[in-house]
Amino acid sequence: MQQSVCLVDDDSELRRAMKQTLELAGLAVSAFPGAAEALAILNPDFSGIVISDIRMPGIDGLTLFRRIADFDPDLPVILVTGHGDIPMAVQAIKDGVYDFIPKPFAADRLVQSARRALEKRRLVMENRALKRAAEVAGESLPLIGQTPVMERLRQTLRHIADTDVDVLVAGETGSGKEVVATLLHNWSRRRNGNFVALNCGALPETVIESELFGHEPGAFTGALKKRVGRIEHASGGTLFLDEIEAMPPATQVKMLRVLEAREITPLGTNIVRPVDIRVIAAAKIDLGDPAQRGDFREDLYFRLNVVTLSIPPLRERRDDIPLLFSHFLTRAAERFKRDVPTLSPAVSHYLMSHSWPGNVRELSHFAERVALGVEGSLGQPIAAAPTSAGLPERIERYEAEILKEALRAQHGDVKATIEALGIPRKTFYDKLQRHGINRADYADRRGSEKSGR
Repeated sequence: MQQSVCLVDDDSELRRAMKQTLELAGLAVSAFPGAAEALAILNPDFSGIVISDIRMPGIDGLTLFRRIADFDPDLPVILVTGHGDIPMAVQAIKDGVYDFIPKPFAADRLVQSARRALEKRRLVMENRALKRAAEVAGESLPLIGQTPVMERLRQTLRHIADTDVDVLVAGETGSGKEVVATLLHNWSRRRNGNFVALNCGALPETVIESELFGHEPGAFTGALKKRVGRIEHASGGTLFLDEIEAMPPATQVKMLRVLEAREITPLGTNIVRPVDIRVIAAAKIDLGDPAQRGDFREDLYFRLNVVTLSIPPLRERRDDIPLLFSHFLTRAAERFKRDVPTLSPAVSHYLMSHSWPGNVRELSHFAERVALGVEGSLGQPIAAAPTSAGLPERIERYEAEILKEALRAQHGDVKATIEALGIPRKTFYDKLQRHGINRADYADRRGSEKSGR
């Protein structure tokens, strides 16, 4: 959301002059003749600041400040005062007003105060966004992310979680398929039932049917007692079949029957038992592609493909890497009873340049190595950061280091740096401005003019 100045003054000439001064400085301004009109557009999501005269008919500037403080005490208010109002303004500063500007004032005084207030507001809004992300993360770890694709995925999960529809989850190794299945279970009415997971690729063909369907005593050599299968154990809850593409063809036929009739016949008996299950299957290949599907039954694929969720690989959502890494690093430091380290330039560059074929799982393991100071040949020993630093401050520091290291590695070449970071050009420039990074500081003679294009 673009930051703007909400300007309130009943003097039309002064209001027009102040608006022009701020706009000439590059600031967006919405001007109002009274506080009531301004209050109609102000709320905790307003990303800008308020500049108001103190003495106005109806609602004066101090009353306006108090009303704003009631719904958002972190929204900066700058009061413009007459000479006789200075004692009143000093008290207002003690009460929480961001700044006061006595009349007459120089244009620079107004602009500088507004810019400082806008920067404070930006930090407040970003910290709130990170806090909301952390709250979401607390419910959906490690589906942490602020990119649109991850927000859509979380929304879809919440939308379908409380239905009994079967779901097919597609995603690369380490992308979080079991996490998605767990969230679907935990957010559903089945949460009090069992969540039963089975990796179809981890069991030999001779064992998987017994694991799934169970068996009676004497059903086969070594079957000395009755065993309840995973499907029956999941009745009333959720059955998660990971790597379902590895399920043997003979088992696929029986699984199709389970999905269609919601009943099983354990090995060694002819008794049919009904089951109340929701099936979530996961595959690391595209089962919709016949070339990749191989001997996986097409009818089973179509029966599973009621709802398909795709988890994007980490390399396609690089903007989420700093937030994810910060979470994993903090968690690892707590587990190993270490201080949370700051990043070396080499580690920062590696985070945004590595392709992460192992996705979130690989990133988590890398964070553990960094927390232990054994990140290998990537960088020098990592200095510990103050333990008082919060999540937003750490993320800000990490992101700034990543940007600087990428610029340094590319000699300030904008195009090459953007490609290395994998982010849009506008996002790149927005981040440079936010962190106060001057690209020219990293440019050499080779990249002077062409770097900015």
